[in-house]
Amino acid sequence: MSDAGAAGGWKPSYNPWLIALAVTLAAFMEILDTTIVNVALPYIAGTLAASSDEATYALTSYLVANGIVLTIAGWLSDTIGRKRYFIICLTMFTVFSFLCGISQSLGQLVIFRAFQGFFGGGLQPNQQAIILDTFPPAKRSAAFAVTAIATIVAPVLGPTLGGYLIEHLDWRWIFFVNIPFGAVAVFANFVLVEDPPWEKEKSAKKSRGIDYVGLALISLGLGCMQIALDRGEDDDWFGSRFIVIMSVLAFIGIFGAICWLLTAKKPIINLDVFTDKNFAMGCVLIAAMGMILYASAVLIPQFSQQQLGYTALLSGLILSPGGIVVIMLIPIVGRLMKVVPTRYIVMTGFTIMGFALMYSSRLTVTIDYWTLVKMRSFQTAALGFLFVPISTIAYLTLPQKYRSDGAALFSMFRNVGGAVGISVATALVTERRQADQAHLSKFMTPLNQGYNELIQKSEATLRTLGRAAGSVHDQAVSHTYQMYMQQAAVLAYNNVFQYSAVVAFMVVPLCFFISKKTAAGGGGGGH
Repeated sequence: MSDAGAAGGWKPSYNPWLIALAVTLAAFMEILDTTIVNVALPYIAGTLAASSDEATYALTSYLVANGIVLTIAGWLSDTIGRKRYFIICLTMFTVFSFLCGISQSLGQLVIFRAFQGFFGGGLQPNQQAIILDTFPPAKRSAAFAVTAIATIVAPVLGPTLGGYLIEHLDWRWIFFVNIPFGAVAVFANFVLVEDPPWEKEKSAKKSRGIDYVGLALISLGLGCMQIALDRGEDDDWFGSRFIVIMSVLAFIGIFGAICWLLTAKKPIINLDVFTDKNFAMGCVLIAAMGMILYASAVLIPQFSQQQLGYTALLSGLILSPGGIVVIMLIPIVGRLMKVVPTRYIVMTGFTIMGFALMYSSRLTVTIDYWTLVKMRSFQTAALGFLFVPISTIAYLTLPQKYRSDGAALFSMFRNVGGAVGISVATALVTERRQADQAHLSKFMTPLNQGYNELIQKSEATLRTLGRAAGSVHDQAVSHTYQMYMQQAAVLAYNNVFQYSAVVAFMVVPLCFFISKKTAAGGGGGGH
């Protein structure tokens, strides 16, 4: 059945916007949980008698299970039935949220987080697939505006909400908070969501069977890649034998999976989705957006906590106004898509992102809270021009039979891009800090006049404060060394923001590969 036929021959029993809100609530919970735990890791380590390094496995286990399931969610949806699979995922995600909250040991938490990630991985792609079938092409861009709230605002809100719950309640509440919302979401989706006729036919036929080889290769490749990305910074990347082994296994798994899926008679994922030019470009662009979104969302809170001494809550609040900016911009962008070619809107978004990141590279040790808020708000303003147009481009010409696999792969590209962005950004901060320390060290010597003047001023200040004369010089040197280390760190963050800006600008020319036919009059699927 064609898209037009699908839209004209079947309509959901309930208001499509109610359905969009119901499925987006489920996806919002899941995306929120990918970032809300970050600020809680030190508290989890303290409560469960684990080291900070061991506590990170609570995050790694979730991301590994989530990344694997994201890719095969289309196959699971076709096999089990989309609504049934969505309700199972939502119910079990809520159940394992509760179990995470009552965990009495790190081992229990890691296992429960893995299951939470396993069931949570089915929510994002099915949310998008349900919206695709619920709305006719002319209204899909407006519907994607709702999904953008989950995709863009949830990672921004996560650290803020996590910091608030930890400061006022306990780290366990970052999991318990899912329970009431999960219960409401399960009920709403059970009542409102229904499978269209063509989805019922697919689940009844179970035509794809079980591709054990494809499943094993995907699990090996994506699982090992996620572990390498998540643990690389802590384990010194390729200086660690463990990371080298994970990277080799990731390459074998991903390369083997691609070869197998291209030749298998009934593959677990149909790679023919990439024959649609717009979908392929949409995946590339959403991966780039995810990389920049998650990397930038990590850098400013990390800088504010480590260099400025902000609390987890205050550093999270730096991100929150940016979420409001996105919500305000999305309806405006939706209107623009009706009169401006979509490719130009996406180009504008990445261009704004590039300039916003260049502005963010002006960090100093004396920077104030509101300047950090402005920097982050400019970054998220760019995202308002990206998610809805890119989603519209990706699905506009994708045949109906590829929607389940398409939604799964689209979500996977965004999440993998985000994981790569976070890992590369944090690694670059460490690498650039060392390089900047080496560069500044030539000024940290008595042979440098500026250094001597700084020591003398510091000594004079310490004497004024009544410090013992015999210790003044050593204290002045120590204070100057601390300033030196802090300046090197600030330069490192500025360098990484500059590199991120270059990436954003480099993506702009790729938008010319978007089909002119679909890029013109972009809005609601206008051609």
